[in-house]
Amino acid sequence: MTTALCCLTPVLVVLLGAIGLSALVAGLDYVLLPALGAFASLVVYALWRLSRP
Repeated sequence: MTTALCCLTPVLVVLLGAIGLSALVAGLDYVLLPALGAFASLVVYALWRLSRP
């Protein structure tokens, strides 16, 4: 999921610019940074679960 999010973001920026909605690109940070934090937290939780006996 994280890979799809990272690969889709540049495509989304180009598409929004092409259709004249490039003002929305500034708002992507408010969505992508919390998503990055959520996925990083999920990875830490999974590694913690794997290390438990």
